[in-house]
Amino acid sequence: MAYADNRMSSGRITAIVIVAILHALLGYAFITGLAYNVIKKAAADLKTFNVEEPPPPDQKPPPPPPPDQPVQPPPIVAPPPLIRTNTPPPPISTVNIAPPPVITPTAPPAPPAPPAPPPPPPPPAPVKVEPARAKTNLVGLISNDDYPPSSLRNEEQGTVRVRLEVGTNGRVTGCSVTSSSGHPALDSATCRLLSSRARFTPAKDSSGNATTDTFSQAIAWRIQG
Repeated sequence: MAYADNRMSSGRITAIVIVAILHALLGYAFITGLAYNVIKKAAADLKTFNVEEPPPPDQKPPPPPPPDQPVQPPPIVAPPPLIRTNTPPPPISTVNIAPPPVITPTAPPAPPAPPAPPPPPPPPAPVKVEPARAKTNLVGLISNDDYPPSSLRNEEQGTVRVRLEVGTNGRVTGCSVTSSSGHPALDSATCRLLSSRARFTPAKDSSGNATTDTFSQAIAWRIQG
């Protein structure tokens, strides 16, 4: 039964296709025939005819020329008299021209000054030929009365070595401790007493002039029992 249904449906589809093709062919034939008839009728309606130009209008002949007439000369006209007018001279305008600028020549810059010569070397130090000499024994300048009280209380003893700077006038100008006693009070008392009491014959240079010098001295501090 199913086989028979399939066979009938395929036959029906074939018939529909054939009918559609026939309709298409009939439509095509109808359209092409109708278009041919329209073109044929339009061609029959077109008529040809010749266009004739109208004839040109009649031209009249030109009038004859006028008879010759004598030419009258133009009347003589005297020229107008010349009138002289006194024209004032043009005004003279003066233009103040500025004098040319005065260019003062400038001198070229001076060359730089040469560097200053180096200072002359200092003169050689005079040669000391005679040292300073103490005018008295420096040890005798200090006695037990000069013992610092704090050193006595603390029973401080020792030897102090100092270097004295002697000026050109024979007086002490400076004192420095070169070897300490171990007690600042004794060191300070030594420099203070010698600076105020010591007197020297100043040193002499090679020219015989007084010069500075140094002098070393040792002072022993002992408490007398």
